[in-house]
Amino acid sequence: MELQNQNNFQVSANARTLAFTLMGIGGALAGIGVGLGIGEDHFLTRVMTNGLINAFFFFAIGLGALFFLALNYAVEAGWYVAVKRVIESVALYLPYGIAVFGGVLLIITVLHGAHIYTWMDGEVVAEDKIIQGKSSYLNVVFFWIRSLVYFSIYLWFLRGFRKRSLEEDAVGGSDIHFKNYRQGATFLVFFAVFSSTSAWDWLMSIDVHWFSTLFGWYTFSGMWVSALVVIVLTVIYLKKEGYLPQVNESHIHDIGKWVFAISFLWSYMWFSQYMLIWYANIGEEVTYYVMRTENYKFLYFGMFFINFVFPMLILMSRDAKRDAGILTFVGIVILVGHWLDVYIMVSAGSLGANAQLGILELGMLLLMAGLFIYVLLKNLSKAPLTPVNHPFLDESMHHEF
Repeated sequence: MELQNQNNFQVSANARTLAFTLMGIGGALAGIGVGLGIGEDHFLTRVMTNGLINAFFFFAIGLGALFFLALNYAVEAGWYVAVKRVIESVALYLPYGIAVFGGVLLIITVLHGAHIYTWMDGEVVAEDKIIQGKSSYLNVVFFWIRSLVYFSIYLWFLRGFRKRSLEEDAVGGSDIHFKNYRQGATFLVFFAVFSSTSAWDWLMSIDVHWFSTLFGWYTFSGMWVSALVVIVLTVIYLKKEGYLPQVNESHIHDIGKWVFAISFLWSYMWFSQYMLIWYANIGEEVTYYVMRTENYKFLYFGMFFINFVFPMLILMSRDAKRDAGILTFVGIVILVGHWLDVYIMVSAGSLGANAQLGILELGMLLLMAGLFIYVLLKNLSKAPLTPVNHPFLDESMHHEF
């Protein structure tokens, strides 16, 4: 069978059933959670907080994949070409992620569906000199101008990368490759700014009195490693189903090394941010960690253990990064760990000590996970899994070490 025909992915009935089952169970649990929680104090804020957590988490996975795609274009990597369509398919969740995430932000900021961003409350702002000092930046109009610019730039680059990728299958040559190289480098310039400013806007401003110069990089590293985990899990799944015959252990090992390395980057950012603020013990700075270590102690430090110690101990060896079973297990654990990271970042600021993990939280997570899996599977089926005319395809197919 020719390489092109081997790599035309079809969504299996089992995979489709899994996605719809997750959405069904998630929707049912979320509905039960809503029914049980009606009448509770802060319940509407709890619902919208969870909407924000899950919408951002899966949006961030798509964005992390877009960044990784652009990075490989910009450095003219050869090894990744065999898995390039997987990276594209994860990134192609972005339009759906933006629709869901943007919808949640619209309800919170414009329709006033929940009290999450304190800087939007006029009565609070009138009594708070600190927020007043930030009001030229933190206001609804400018917030949405920035958000729409982020979304538009991301979608524009995504559309261009995908369009040229499919064109390259038909025409070959090197012209399209060099255009992607230039566009990849240009995207990285935008992303270097937007990855930080968007994290300030969407997440850090929930704790409006607090700020950290490392927060954007910290959020970005969590986004990146989550995307890498989804990419490697998808590659393992496709190999198990008989696709991607050109992908070998060395490709999987390389993605495993990325997961290992970026887990350390995230851990370095976590420790640097925490240690410097804790050691300085300045009241207006340390309050961020006081809330989290007093009310979320087990989750907060448990999340760090999962996201640092766990991959360090298990993925240290070369063989572990080539073992599909180990990578699958570790990958799922890391995804849970980084979802908890986002949960703590958002919930501690919006709900404080009133946050909880219950049926509602589990239901909304499963609902969004099912949607993400379904969209990813559909994206994989929309183009051959191998970019047959990429100039580095032969190099990638012979990637061994």
